[in-house]
Amino acid sequence: MSEIQSTPERSVLARIFISPDQPRLRAGWRLLLHTLLLFIFGIIVSIVAGFIGFVDDSLTSILNQILNFIVITGSVYVARRWLDNKSFESLGLKLSKQTLFDILAGIGITFIQMGFIYILMLGLGWLTFEGFAWEFDPINVVITSVLIAFVVFIFVGWNEELLSRGYHLQTIASGTNLFWGVVLSSAVFGLLHLGNPNATWVSAAGIFFAGVYLAYAYIRTKQLWLSIGLHIGWNFFEGVVFGFPVSGLDIYALTRIQVTGPELWTGGAFGPEAGLIVLPSLLLGAGLIYWFTKSRETEK
Repeated sequence: MSEIQSTPERSVLARIFISPDQPRLRAGWRLLLHTLLLFIFGIIVSIVAGFIGFVDDSLTSILNQILNFIVITGSVYVARRWLDNKSFESLGLKLSKQTLFDILAGIGITFIQMGFIYILMLGLGWLTFEGFAWEFDPINVVITSVLIAFVVFIFVGWNEELLSRGYHLQTIASGTNLFWGVVLSSAVFGLLHLGNPNATWVSAAGIFFAGVYLAYAYIRTKQLWLSIGLHIGWNFFEGVVFGFPVSGLDIYALTRIQVTGPELWTGGAFGPEAGLIVLPSLLLGAGLIYWFTKSRETEK
């Protein structure tokens, strides 16, 4: 009798906590526990880092991204292996001969996108070219600053794509569907950037659309490498090469410019992501992603 009465109780608990298709927690609980893991890893890494002094201030940005790498990669790895019961590689991190091509293609595509934004704003009179970095700084400062920025953006590309297009998108999709996985993970991606300098709800909307765009690269390839390349290239070309703010952050720029156009279009101090000008650039990039990945349709 007691066994019969306990069966419905177990069934209710199972519906609340256990995924209906696999013997693991539901997607929402896994996301919640991963967020908790993020905080735990962050606290541990902060305590350890507290014993380490930053000797060279110019390398602080790299060291900060290394710490972020440990926190995000460590927490995602633990969550994927022991909460999802899947391999870390299954997030879209399979290494193959295509990996390097995807990363380089992503970087190349964003050069075209940012070049498009730069030329369009220049042609509309919204941008004034003031000179190149080597006209203002010693060449050794230029080279060092550019290399540091590139290394930083490699880590940023990995960290943010692993979290947003990797764990967030795919975990949400496993509990709902791909559409909501893309929408909700991109919304979180936008909200996470509200803490950046000069951020507004308009900039969060722009970052949301950028998240959808980066998700499209994952959907086309079922791997994260193209998205990671796009993220690296977007930040590097936006800030270092063409001189725009990167999500509200002032980055060492090779091209010194002054943006004077309407903030609604240019994004103002936050950068192009907060302006309407980002939308045609994202459409251009999506077209290039489709073209680059079109041959894979016949391989499926």
